[in-house]
Amino acid sequence: MTPPRHATPEDAERAFYEAIIQSDTGQLMQCWSDDDETLCIHPTGVRIEGNPAIGASWRAIFASARLRVQPELIKHWQSGVLAIHHLTEYLFVGDDPNPHGPLYVTHVFARGGNGWRLICRHASAADDAHQAMVDARPHTLH
Repeated sequence: MTPPRHATPEDAERAFYEAIIQSDTGQLMQCWSDDDETLCIHPTGVRIEGNPAIGASWRAIFASARLRVQPELIKHWQSGVLAIHHLTEYLFVGDDPNPHGPLYVTHVFARGGNGWRLICRHASAADDAHQAMVDARPHTLH
């Protein structure tokens, strides 16, 4: 089966989240580049390199829980061949209506012969406590 051609990074990202909703590892992996150096870091902090290992990690996630993700784009940057998206994700597990998270996520996409593909995903638990402390400190400008 020929993987879909994603005309924009946003198309690839939408397909990625749709695959999560459907718990479809095959569809999810079609969003990833076939480059040997793909990288995925789940919120646990474990660094997973290469599509076989990334696919196995998502299969394990889908086997243990049905997920729905509500992504919110914070910022994005794009050149002719590279795009970086910073997002906040809220996870819904099973039938629980209460969101888990938030997670801070960075997606890096590369444009190649088959359109835009994900080359790196880094997700980590959001910890705004430190930023709140920084924001609360008085600032003196000289």
